Amino acid sequence: MSGTDSLASLCHKTLNQSINHPYHPLEEIQQSSMLTMPNTFIYHYLHHIAKSSLSIFVFHLWLFFRLWCNSDWFQQELTLPQLPEMTFADNLLQIKHERGFGIEFNCLDALHLVDTKNDIMKVAVAEVWQNTRAECEYVKEVIKPFDWTFTTAYKGTLISTDSSLQVSETTERIDIEKLKVREKIMFFEDIHLFEDELADNGCAQCSVKIRVMQGSFFLLLRFFLRVDNILVRINDTRVYHEESKNYLLREYVSRESRISDLKVPSSLLTDPGELWTHLPIISSCYEKLEFPIC
Repeated sequence: MSGTDSLASLCHKTLNQSINHPYHPLEEIQQSSMLTMPNTFIYHYLHHIAKSSLSIFVFHLWLFFRLWCNSDWFQQELTLPQLPEMTFADNLLQIKHERGFGIEFNCLDALHLVDTKNDIMKVAVAEVWQNTRAECEYVKEVIKPFDWTFTTAYKGTLISTDSSLQVSETTERIDIEKLKVREKIMFFEDIHLFEDELADNGCAQCSVKIRVMQGSFFLLLRFFLRVDNILVRINDTRVYHEESKNYLLREYVSRESRISDLKVPSSLLTDPGELWTHLPIISSCYEKLEFPIC
């Protein structure tokens, strides 16, 4: 079977699985465009019914599957006393190799990593908390202690098959300067997983962005937290793959600072894209996700 045929089969298989999914009652899917380029095959399916949309993009041997739809079906799956104000339950981005393995980013797994038993913010900044948030009605209303900032160290969900990705530590790093070189972007998505304004005491948001170029793709999953007058935190997961390599690089970096320790304009406190370089690194993890050569 040729690469084109196997990818097409994978597209149709993914579509059929989505159509039959009880939470995604897709009734009609249109192939809106198909573009063939040297070593690059693009299938782009779009569907718009009842707040649901489906998009599939194929790059070399990789399938990018993006589904977005609002639903609260998975509340029973979580033990959180409450969900973020804006929970995009069915939003997901799936990156799958033609051989079946890959990595997925979804709201449910991101929220599964939120601490359901401890109010870690009260511990992290106990003294400041007592002085500035002792009368916070939002916190008083929390019956069961939990991390109401919804902090998550989510790095994605691996998709396993007989030919699974092998995860190991690495000294190799993603070349950020190389990513700054202007290239034609063939596919781009910005997907929100959840967001909460912490009852006007700041914000907590988690989203994933991906861009696909002609010879590589780059993904950024970012959790951004700002508790007004107290603390800012950014947990970033970056994934990068070059078409000629048999592995993906995954980097997780957690940055955090008390706001009183930052010497930046106040406007940066609402702009994680600019703020992250000013925050000290608290923890990090650098991994290589290898797959067998065909």
